[in-house]
This record gives sequence, structure tokens and C-alpha cells, in this order.
Amino acid sequence: MTVTLPDIEAAAARLAGHAVETPLIESPALNERLGRRVLIKPETLQRVGAFKFRGAYNRLAQLSSQQAQAGVVAYSSGNHAQGVALAARLLGMPALILMPSDAPTVKIEATRGYGAEVQLYDRLTQSREALAATVAAERGAVIVPSFDDPDIIAGQGTIGLELIRQAGARGAELDVVVAPIGGGGLMAGLSTAVKALSPATAIVGVEPEGFDDTLRSLQKDERINIKPTTRSLCDALESPAPGELTFPVLQKTVADVAVVSDAEVAEAMRYAFAVLKLVVEPGGAVGLAALLGGKVKFGKEGATGLVLSGGNVDPELFAQVLRREI
Repeated sequence: MTVTLPDIEAAAARLAGHAVETPLIESPALNERLGRRVLIKPETLQRVGAFKFRGAYNRLAQLSSQQAQAGVVAYSSGNHAQGVALAARLLGMPALILMPSDAPTVKIEATRGYGAEVQLYDRLTQSREALAATVAAERGAVIVPSFDDPDIIAGQGTIGLELIRQAGARGAELDVVVAPIGGGGLMAGLSTAVKALSPATAIVGVEPEGFDDTLRSLQKDERINIKPTTRSLCDALESPAPGELTFPVLQKTVADVAVVSDAEVAEAMRYAFAVLKLVVEPGGAVGLAALLGGKVKFGKEGATGLVLSGGNVDPELFAQVLRREI
């Protein structure tokens, strides 16, 4: 199923009054460093501290009363978990979230805090898909995917609607938009909206080293499932392959994919904290890391749109980053 601009506009109508329309902010210091205008979309200020609330609420808001009564089940390392948990609470339905036992404690605690039941699993020995299928069968619950779902993609696409409208209100034409890629839900929705409203804008995705599955897939023109040999600082972006629904969209819309190291991500987190005065989690900072590292190609004219996708970083990890221990 293809997600269209009308789907994203319908999602925006459902989200109105529930999701935060995050602002578009600008830093003279960042503009000066990069030699161009950068308009920042801080989804760190979204409900649950990440963009994931948009897609989760759009998906859950369309469940039937019978489905809502049985509830939902989802699996996530954190931000999707919190998005589904809060959306379920707001819509009055039960939610069970499967989370890896090594997920950041701050994300596990926050998910429970939003009222969801949390079940931990071992990501190395257990299949989250199989666990979710078992729970869904036992409870009659609806599985809510983290990215490979039309309603999730449409919900995330509302960021693109806001970005283009807000940039226009500032008299800016976006030459390029930079955003993270994990499974591709954010990028598929965002790029669909942006390309529909501003066809000349180039879309650049950013992935962490060791998890550049989308880049490899685009190069091979087919979905590549990588087998990671290490972990990334960017726990939110450790997807081994782009989604079945998201990948065809990315093939049409994404002009380039940059790859950043953990060291570059840590430096971007420090820059965001010190200069932008924003707390950004590793996965949310990859776009900034790519810009600071000179890894994004620009045209001659126009501004750059940058999505900082989340701010849910473990306090101790963040402290280590600020102390330059990472």
C-alpha cells in the first residue's frame, strides 16, 4: 500500500490537539559554522520526547471499538514503545510492550509510566516478532509495527507537512532535508510529504556505521538484510533491514544516505547540548552529525531542513558523552 499526501493530511487532522506541532528553530552559530541556513525541527519536544508518538496515535486512533477493547501489542527499544503506550492511554485501551532487556532504563521506565504493561526479552536469544504473535493470539490484540505500516508512515509524515509550511512562513526554500533512517518509517513519511509539496528538495538520510542497511539496499536496488557484528551508540537505529513498505518509497525519494560513526554522533550530541541547548539522543543526532562532519552535499541555493528525531537518552550515557568518555 502506497502512502499519499492525502493520507498524511488525514493523519495531521487526527493528530491535531493531541500531538505537539514542534517549532522550527534556527541557530546563528550553526548557520555560521556550516555557511548556510539550517532550519531545525526538534522532535525532542514532541510528546514522549520523540516523533514516534505521531505514527502510534494515528494507527491506534483508527482501531474499531472491539479492537480497542482487546488492546494492542508492540515491540520497541524505546521510542515507539513510549509512543504506543501514551497513545493507548489517551485512547483508553490496554497496551503490552515487548522491550529488549538491554534497552535504556529511562525508556523502559517511561513506557511503564505511560501505563503500558512491559515485558522484557533477550534480543539475542528471543524473537520479538514471535513473542508479539503469541501475545496477540492469546489476547486478540492488534500488533502495532514500529515502522512498516501505512498508518505509522502517514503519522510520521506529518513532520514533513509542518516542516514545509513552517519553512515557507520563514521565507525559506529547502534545498535539502536531512533526517535519520532506521527501519524507514520516519523517512518514508517525511520524504513523501516533502517531495509532494516541494519536489525540488533533496532528501538525505543518515545511518550509523554498522547499520547502513538502507544505503546498501539502495546501492543494490533490493532490500539487504545485514548481520551486525557490533552494537551502535544509536540504539534507536539498529534496524537490520529497511521495511517492505518503506523501502520502495525510499528508492523513489531519497537522493543520498550518509553514514556516521559513534564518535561523530557523540560530538553532535555535545554540540546540540552546548550550542543549541537541546538534549538529543544518539539516534536523533545523526543528521546533525552528518552536517557537522561535512557529509551532506548541498546545492547552491536554499536552506537545509534538519530533523532531530528524539531526546530520550539514558542520563548516565549522556553524562559519559558530555565528559568525552564516549
